[in-house]
Amino acid sequence: MVIRLLREQEEETENRGKKGPFFLLIFIIVFLSIFAFVFPFFFGFLYILGFQKVMGCFPCTGQSKKRTESGVNNDIKRKDQKKPTSGSLKVNSNGNLQKEDAAKDDRLSLDARNSNLKDQISENEINGGTKFAFGELVEATDNFSSNCFLGEGGFGKVYKGHLKRLNQVVAIKQLDQNGVQGIREFVVEIVMLSQADHPNLVKLIGYCVEGDQRLLVYEYMPLGSLENHLHDLPPGQKPLDWNTRMRIAAGAAKGLEYLHDKMNPSVIYRDLKCSNILLGEGYHAKLSDFGLAKVGPIGDKTHVSTRVMGTYGYCAPDYAMTGQLTFKSDIYSFGVAFLELITGRKAIVQTKDRGELYLVAWVSHFAASFPLFFSLFF
Repeated sequence: MVIRLLREQEEETENRGKKGPFFLLIFIIVFLSIFAFVFPFFFGFLYILGFQKVMGCFPCTGQSKKRTESGVNNDIKRKDQKKPTSGSLKVNSNGNLQKEDAAKDDRLSLDARNSNLKDQISENEINGGTKFAFGELVEATDNFSSNCFLGEGGFGKVYKGHLKRLNQVVAIKQLDQNGVQGIREFVVEIVMLSQADHPNLVKLIGYCVEGDQRLLVYEYMPLGSLENHLHDLPPGQKPLDWNTRMRIAAGAAKGLEYLHDKMNPSVIYRDLKCSNILLGEGYHAKLSDFGLAKVGPIGDKTHVSTRVMGTYGYCAPDYAMTGQLTFKSDIYSFGVAFLELITGRKAIVQTKDRGELYLVAWVSHFAASFPLFFSLFF
């Protein structure tokens, strides 16, 4: 009896010795499989947490010093731009693309160069917009004082002012007579905003046409542009939190949807970028600066052939190369702005070692390096 028990114990010990390496091998295979699958996601997550240096919107990571990139401008000129298939491409001092051959079938892009501007800005076209005397706007801005200066773009300078007639704080844009955007864009913006009515589009209050002065009066957006809240933040200013970023993106998307689907005729914005997304109380987003707006394709047309204008880093490549403008061109620009919101990076930066670096190219490279991670979200 004792001998039989001893033999059974020996057999059991031998079986354990045989099964031990097998189970160990299974464990190693399972562990390596899990590690190979989880590692890209874990690494990608850690990489995204690194964005908090420029975003600061992940509470678990705290807030670190903001990384700055010297010599960076959203509207840097691209040096290696290829020539389009038709017409010649130019870049103005603000990084805007321009193509010499202008389309003639655009009802919003009125040609104001050879006609009377006052006739084009008729009472019927502005639909109730207020006409201001130049003296009123001089008084409202304290003679365009530097203390009232808000910013400057391709159109001209923008000032904060107080209109006594309306008892209202406004933003006043003064046309730069030597600027890249002229009377034509001035008229387009008046006609465009007089036809538009949406909470995510900046409201035009009135205009001034007096002598050689051309000015536009808008509602005042107290929080400035989205660009000012994303890049090169001054000391003490906290980055936008995640919910605020998504709320801003949703507001800009609603404004763009209105231009594309609700306006009659439909309008292609052509200049969607972070500096043209203005923020009101509660970070309510509104699109602004419609001087480059174009009527979309009508009838059986799939695109509008036009001179190329926009901003490098935001301009859709197919539009920049062919001059064929579609609604998708705006969607591309919105995508770039959205990438700025979620990464905290600029649309285009100038680096010392690699030259110009585009945000879209950077994200594409990252997505190709970690396809499993991006497949969870896209």
